[in-house]
Amino acid sequence: MRELTTSPGTRSNGAEASDPQLQSGREAIVAPVAATSCDVDTAILAGHGFIDPPFALGHECVARVVETGDAVTAVVPGDPVVVPWSINCGTCDNCHTGLTAHCTPVPHMAMYGAPIGGNWGGLFSDLVHVPYADAMLVPLPAGLDPVAMASASDNWSLSWRLVAPHLKACPGARVLVVARGSIGLYVCDIARALGASDVLYVDPDPEHRKLAGSYGARTAEAIQPIRHGFDLAVEATGRVDQLALAVKSLAPEGICESAGNHFRPGEPPLLDMYLIGVTLRVARDNVRAHLPDALDLAASGTVIPERVVSHVLDREQLPDALPETHLKPVFVRDTAPPGCERLLWPQWNESCGPKDLIAV
Repeated sequence: MRELTTSPGTRSNGAEASDPQLQSGREAIVAPVAATSCDVDTAILAGHGFIDPPFALGHECVARVVETGDAVTAVVPGDPVVVPWSINCGTCDNCHTGLTAHCTPVPHMAMYGAPIGGNWGGLFSDLVHVPYADAMLVPLPAGLDPVAMASASDNWSLSWRLVAPHLKACPGARVLVVARGSIGLYVCDIARALGASDVLYVDPDPEHRKLAGSYGARTAEAIQPIRHGFDLAVEATGRVDQLALAVKSLAPEGICESAGNHFRPGEPPLLDMYLIGVTLRVARDNVRAHLPDALDLAASGTVIPERVVSHVLDREQLPDALPETHLKPVFVRDTAPPGCERLLWPQWNESCGPKDLIAV
């Protein structure tokens, strides 16, 4: 099979690898049909990551189940599924409490797309080994577009977690979003759908601001801290100076959620946080725990995640196109075996808008 690997600098390469094989009855093999880059992949390809290449890339995809072990009951071959970015067993104490990114039977930080806690391959590969199929794989709800939901493995579901629980606890909260990539735009969409009274999106990119505006957010290229301006701030830039901007704009006892990936050094404004009374969370997302809730919101029809998709490209274009495209490119391929019904795909045009749903 083929997999996408990093190279030093800003390159990615297609490479041959052995096909994964089932090793126990609880495993599955899946074939990604719509795979996309996480916001952090852009930083990795730009040389800002902390892991030396080469390694297999990709940890966001919708896939088709190809093969399952005898003990798997949640999915069957042919099912479209979301593959979470982190490896989790579903049975350890951490998994039972929702800490699926901290599963104890596997090495710390075990994940697809980066060999931090072992080598699990990447979700841009032709085939992917899933060691705990029932625990990890989540069937894609009927009617949801695999292209629009390719990011449910991480960024879409992370964005749900960054804002949805807080709006449930504090209906009508004022939300500040300081961002650079897809996460902030997903947050704008979700915050609007869940009743935020005000959303301000801050990003130097005019196209990103235009998208945020289409979700009903106010936008700005840059701001100075707005004293007591927001109940919730979401920072998704990977820059400590922007994290400081977010926390300094919070109301007393406000909450700041950071998407993390601060590869460059910096010091948060601890005195300001103390004086305001800030609760700051910087964490890898335990995505499997709330992935069904995030998919339920997507299926409700109140959000429009497909707007964030910047390019829809054939999987054959992946090695050359990934380093050159921005925001949210989705790479698609048809994996349906002969005689089986294929997934339905929207036909996308150059302006990234879905046309009528068609069978391919």
